[in-house]
Amino acid sequence: MDHRTLATSVCTLGIDPGSRFTGYGVVVSTAGGFRHLGSGVIRVPTDIGFPERLGFIHREVLAIIAEFRPVSMAIEDVFIAANVKSAMKLGQARGAAIVAGVNAGLDVHEYSALQIKQAVVGYGRAAKEQVTKMMQTLLLLPGPMNPNAADALAVALCHLNTHAFRMRCLRSAES
Repeated sequence: MDHRTLATSVCTLGIDPGSRFTGYGVVVSTAGGFRHLGSGVIRVPTDIGFPERLGFIHREVLAIIAEFRPVSMAIEDVFIAANVKSAMKLGQARGAAIVAGVNAGLDVHEYSALQIKQAVVGYGRAAKEQVTKMMQTLLLLPGPMNPNAADALAVALCHLNTHAFRMRCLRSAES
């Protein structure tokens, strides 16, 4: 099924980047709300060099894009970390995912953790457990959920909510 052509829908890929675990979530916005299409975690092999890990992330994101055919990608922005080396690795993993999205022709949007949590939970400093519970509730997902996948779904929903708000503002301004 081509998710791009669902009537009045927008398919978005959300990414929660990481050099060991990169979460992904695909959500469609329709006139009736949101629908979960898929989510999971890219588990990056640790027995290969770091450049090869980045290539792995890039290829896996491209495969997810090929499977779900989203029209846009949203990704969590880099946050300030206590460990500079970890922050740099996170930034590079993020870059690998962004390049995959850009190379696939997607519009790529970036959101801070604060924006994402505010958009989906209503509180910018919400705990991971709150984000996960909200994703299960909003998307009607059963059982335990990987927090990386839940975060990625939250990124996608943040973008879809932001996009819908912008579109309403544009229509209102045109009236």
